Formats: sequence, structure tokens, C-alpha cells
Amino acid sequence: MAHADNLLLQQLPNAARRHLIDQCEPFELVLSAELSVRGEPLSHAYFPLEGFISLVIDVDHYPALEVGMVGREAMLGSELVLGLAKTPWRALVQGAGNSWRIGAEALRAELASSPALLQVLQTSLLVRLHQQTLASACERFHEIGPRLARWLLMSQDRAQADSFHVTQEFMALMLGVRRVGVTVAAGEFQSSGFIAYHRGELTVLNRAALEEQACSCYAADKLLHTELTGHKH
Repeated sequence: MAHADNLLLQQLPNAARRHLIDQCEPFELVLSAELSVRGEPLSHAYFPLEGFISLVIDVDHYPALEVGMVGREAMLGSELVLGLAKTPWRALVQGAGNSWRIGAEALRAELASSPALLQVLQTSLLVRLHQQTLASACERFHEIGPRLARWLLMSQDRAQADSFHVTQEFMALMLGVRRVGVTVAAGEFQSSGFIAYHRGELTVLNRAALEEQACSCYAADKLLHTELTGHKH
């Protein structure tokens, strides 16, 4: 972890990046770990180098629903730019890996002394707000199959690998649907040779085909990121 491999950190001038990393500590992202609690202030911010984190919201008695995903293209805790940050979601590690972690107060001190860091994190927060708005519309209007294809592509992008661990129960939770719906859609993708799935290990075999199956929100999400940050991910 001697060199930052988080795309936000890479946007910083060298001196600002080195100074920020000096205030961070290595932190392992353990699968299924909960990094923040709904309604409580964030104690830390995280810059994933590998792996990825799902932002999950709970509403009344309904199953939890994923409303965002954070990988090496972003950070967890950009709300700290706004001051005291209480979030409406829980942050769950969906893909194991490594990250840099910094305390909330230490990050605020860095923001006060680094205009470059402030601008990068403000842009990151804006991107996520736009993406969460898009995700809400996707949840309302698009069918399970195209949404599953989009979610698999997003997960593969952040896993930086063709294979990653995920259960059908977790996919259903993230999409806010019953498991049977995910089972049918994933079975169709598998029989078509798009993916292979066995005992929680999913492998993307034909990414181009999945991109054809995905709803328009996948491309729109990537375009939003590029337009707002000037960087592809």
C-alpha cells in the first residue's frame, strides 16, 4: 500500500496526496463488515484501493435496499465535507480488499488546509448524489434482468476482476427484489453463457453480452462520472 491506488487520491497534487496519506492508516475491508451505522455520525472516511462497499437503506419493515456503491473510483465519507455527517444508510463491505482510513476530525483538518482536496471531495459527493438519483429511477422503472446485468457490471468494475463472491440472497437484497426473481434472471444469464455461478462464486464470461442486456442506467452512470469529474472509471 505504499502507492495510492484510489482514483480520487490520484487526482490530488503530489504534495497534497502525500500529506493526506500520511494522516491515513491501512484498513482491511472485510466482507460483510458494517463501516457506518444509519443515523450516527461518521467516525472515519475510507478510500478503497481494492474491494467495494454498498450503501444500504432500511425503510420500515421492508428488506434493505442498495442505494449506492463505492469502489476505488470514490470514497466513503464524502458527506464530511458538509460538516457533521449523519447518514440515512448503512455501509456494508460487499467486496473484500484494502483501503486507506482517516478519522473524521483529521479529514476536516486536511480539508481546511487543502483547497485541492476540498474540490475533489465536493465533486465526489456531487457525483454520488447524481448517481443515487439515477438509481432511484432505475429501481422504479426497469425490469429485474436489465437491473441485474447493470449491478453485475458495476460489481465487476469495482472488483477489478472477472470473478467475485456474491450470493443470490445478497443480489436480491441489493436489488430490492425477491430471491426467486434473481434466481430466474441469473439462470437465464448462465444458460446463455454470460456468467458462471457456483456456490457463491460468480464469473463474468461475456461482458459485452451483459452490457447489451443492462439497462441504460449503466452507461448513464459512467457518463455522469466522466462529465462531472473529467475522469473515466
